[in-house]
Amino acid sequence: MPEPMENLWPPFGLTVTCGPVTLTPVRDSDLPSLVALAQSGIHARTEMPFGFPWTLGSTDEVRLRLMQYHWAQRAAMEPASWTLETTVRFNDEIVGCQSISTRDYLITRTGETGSWLGEKHHGQGIGTLMRQTIAAFMFDHLKAAEVTSAAFTDNPASLAVSRKVGYQDNGVDRLKRRDGEVALSKKLVLTAESLSRPRHQLKVDGASQLQKFLGLTP
Repeated sequence: MPEPMENLWPPFGLTVTCGPVTLTPVRDSDLPSLVALAQSGIHARTEMPFGFPWTLGSTDEVRLRLMQYHWAQRAAMEPASWTLETTVRFNDEIVGCQSISTRDYLITRTGETGSWLGEKHHGQGIGTLMRQTIAAFMFDHLKAAEVTSAAFTDNPASLAVSRKVGYQDNGVDRLKRRDGEVALSKKLVLTAESLSRPRHQLKVDGASQLQKFLGLTP
């Protein structure tokens, strides 16, 4: 019998559950639902919450960017540099993605969160809970010293989520966003002490395999 995928690729064994929210590393079987969700809309057309405007263009362009991105992040994952992209389910329905990205994590113990949520799922507290979940997982199971994030100053919804989770201001960057457009990005930092923890207990499976894969344990 062939080995299960979790043995061949240890990150696939991870499941983090917090009440109605579940985070699992993005699998190819998740991509059709994620593509459909992204194509149906993540933000208003007049807005751009992302540093790289991947949601612009035709539905085919959005599909291709999303799939290539997830394949590329998975292929490049190693202890020296990694992005853990997870599919977010709310009451078993795929609603978006939550990530943590880092370089030199074995030394710095810091990583940056990123996320997106299908527009039809906004305003239900899901964004706050999925960010609380990934942050608590980082502190409790991957020994993080801090977790960072960032949001453009014209993205009040994301900044409101950050405040609810416990992030503190950590400076401002001037960044190119869309062609010919500069935007101010507010940097944020979170510690285990400042984290506003979710009211649900985390249930985690597969953490030890991921820790070993990332070089966190012998």
